[in-house]
Amino acid sequence: MRILMLTSSYPLYAGETTAPFIEEIAASLAARGHTVQVVAPWHPNLRRGPVERGVHLHFYRYAPHPSLNIWGYARSLLGDTALRRTTLAAGPFALAGSVRGLLNAAGFAAAHASGPCTRCQFEVLHAHWVIPNGPPAALVARWHRLPLVVSLHGSDVYLSERHWPVAAVAGLTFRAASAVTACSTDLHRRGVQLGARPATSHVIPYGINPQEFRPDPSARARVRSELALPEDAPLVVGLGRLVYKKGFDVLLDAWARVVERFPQALLALVGYGDLRADLEQQAVRLGIASRVRFTGQLERQQAAAYLAAADVFALPIVQDRGVDGLPNTLLEAMGAGRAIVASRVAGVPDVLEDGRHGLMVPERDPAALAGAIARLLDDRALAERLGRAARQRIETELTWDRTAARFEQVYEAVTSDE
Repeated sequence: MRILMLTSSYPLYAGETTAPFIEEIAASLAARGHTVQVVAPWHPNLRRGPVERGVHLHFYRYAPHPSLNIWGYARSLLGDTALRRTTLAAGPFALAGSVRGLLNAAGFAAAHASGPCTRCQFEVLHAHWVIPNGPPAALVARWHRLPLVVSLHGSDVYLSERHWPVAAVAGLTFRAASAVTACSTDLHRRGVQLGARPATSHVIPYGINPQEFRPDPSARARVRSELALPEDAPLVVGLGRLVYKKGFDVLLDAWARVVERFPQALLALVGYGDLRADLEQQAVRLGIASRVRFTGQLERQQAAAYLAAADVFALPIVQDRGVDGLPNTLLEAMGAGRAIVASRVAGVPDVLEDGRHGLMVPERDPAALAGAIARLLDDRALAERLGRAARQRIETELTWDRTAARFEQVYEAVTSDE
């Protein structure tokens, strides 16, 4: 099958951690024999070839001035909750650029196709994030008479729920779509409330590469040496962008309680984002700055090592200031066989059974979060049992190949209806 994808984020180079799930979806489909072409906005830090991992890449330029190169790549939103002013200025140029990018990719495919050609060689147009990519994708899909699949990832739903003009545009896009997918049942429910048709809406969870994120006993010593941490000192890792919905402020409040019982323990917060300075100041106010390390953004291989070295992985996500569909970091920690403490929100209950694959706590409850972390640090047998079960679930159910197979089923359904 020939698939044309539109996205506003894609890893800027191999191993970079901006929206890695988009690359994995595209590459996994290509690995299953499909022709996949991805259209995305250009970025000044982009280091990509025209074809990588079997995926054909088209990056469109749109900004009339360098200051407007802010579309996508986790740069359009402030803390993942509000549009930046420059995003509003860049929006018309980027939306027009995305339409041109799709049309150019379709024209390129037609010009290089063998055999008879009508107007477009693609069979499906797949837009990631209903806002902002759904509307331009819907225009091109109608022009080329292609079925449109729209995938929800979280921030698009959050913005649609809070701004009626955005919700109206999302609703129009849903009506134009042949199918809608969401990475969690929670996101699916919210998408239906915004206008997605239940009969053609599907839950397709993310996956991981279990060879990339796996138990690695050697990582413990390597990472502890890098952090100047004694071998027997507990290490808890939080991984993700430093934005509101990740709940790292809640984790810091909980950590102040944990270090009272485990004074040698270290919390490593791995990631980048708008809230780093605020979180660093919070750690100072709580008197725990020496027991918290902000590593900044790490490439995927190094991030995998930090997960494998952790005694506990903490996922304190919240829903009141953002929507996290299904955090990839949760699946990555499961693949690494780590003991996990996570908020009982978003897509977490879809993949994590409390007491079997990890421990779940209420969101925004530092006491419960601290208690669960301390329990796992105290009970290593429990931590190891939970980690083994989490790893097993990844191996049997939550790989990128399984995700790609589920998208295949959706593509086959929408093309058979044409």
